[in-house]
Amino acid sequence: MNNVEISSRDLNVLWHPCTQMKDHETIPMIPIAKGDGVYLEDFEGNRIIDAISSWWVNLFGHCNPYINQKVIEQLGKLEHVILAGFTHEGIVRLSERLVKLSPDGLTKCFYADNGSSAIEVALKMSYHSHKNKGEERRMFVSLSESYHGETLGALSIGDVALYKETYAPLLIQSLQTPSPKNQTFEAALEAAEKFESLLKGRGHEIAALIVEPLVQGAGGMKMYHPLFLSKTKQVCERYGVHFIADEILVGFGRTGSMFACEQADITPDFLILSKGLTGGYLPLSVVLTTEEVYGSFYCDYNPSRSFLHSHSYTGNALACAAANATLDIFESENVIENNRRSIALIGEELKRFEGLARVKEVRQCGMIAAIELEGFDPRDRIGLKIHEHCMKEGVLIRPLGSVIYVMTPYVITPEELKRVFVAIERAIESINI
Repeated sequence: MNNVEISSRDLNVLWHPCTQMKDHETIPMIPIAKGDGVYLEDFEGNRIIDAISSWWVNLFGHCNPYINQKVIEQLGKLEHVILAGFTHEGIVRLSERLVKLSPDGLTKCFYADNGSSAIEVALKMSYHSHKNKGEERRMFVSLSESYHGETLGALSIGDVALYKETYAPLLIQSLQTPSPKNQTFEAALEAAEKFESLLKGRGHEIAALIVEPLVQGAGGMKMYHPLFLSKTKQVCERYGVHFIADEILVGFGRTGSMFACEQADITPDFLILSKGLTGGYLPLSVVLTTEEVYGSFYCDYNPSRSFLHSHSYTGNALACAAANATLDIFESENVIENNRRSIALIGEELKRFEGLARVKEVRQCGMIAAIELEGFDPRDRIGLKIHEHCMKEGVLIRPLGSVIYVMTPYVITPEELKRVFVAIERAIESINI
């Protein structure tokens, strides 16, 4: 097999996500034969640094030997079992560990199989919990330019027009409150005050505020100060509004702490995790919540009060094995502390973009870096041009419009990190010629 053969077969039968398939009349599909650490390798032996962790999921490299071993061991025991009325040791152990790791007060785990589905779980659970207490709160509030997934409920509470506008007639109504303008203390305080103004008039209608803590991903890798989280959590408590922390992107060390909420010293009513939960191996997501929310559903059998929500592959044993192996690595290798060296190096590398023509802003939150360009027409598809240039240098990035971001697996070396940022610098210089 070779790249051309696999690409041809692919285009005959596949429809890829977030892709205008007509582009592949001129842009080659990249077939991947295998992965190793931060590298992806095609069928002709070309190696590419995965600088976006394959859509932000991979933490400890492709084909990590330890995670491989644990998934293989699980294959010989149990691949899957219905989670209604049944359980297995892997999911019990995983849940115990997540409860211990997460902010104090989160005591119950409800599983789904991807991030968008977990968002749906949290939205339904929040609304239904209020309803079980005799309150009809039909509205949700999210931040401007927020993104929470692409199922209809998740789209409804997001605010990225690119994904949302086409389906507007199908969506439930939601409200947006301004996100902080930047990473300053003052911007966080200003945005929190605007949120409180919204609740003063409509707090009784609102079930929950949902946020991407510290970093708004698909909306352009916008970043803000932890003060915004602590202030809005206080406001939510005053008005009886749930606080939903969507840490699908930022959980498991991406921001420099295990969970982004830790940096604001808050406990959300719902903590949503996916992506890095299994180290990038298998689909799994979880919603952690409190005894108060759990207790609002706990009763003698009553269909209208019970949370009748399910997924066929909920708590899949293979996915749980990968997740437990991922947490083993966190425990044994002091990952959060070790990442600090990479975080410092990323900060140094970002300096090369300061003052560079067409660079509007550079920003960083832990292991996430963003370089925002300016002065380009969206029809120029500048992100695609940057992507193509970097691919020629053996670096995979996938800009969000004019925002170039880097979010590598944690096992990347200093030399490999430098190679990533040099490729991006050259790409920007090439479009400025």
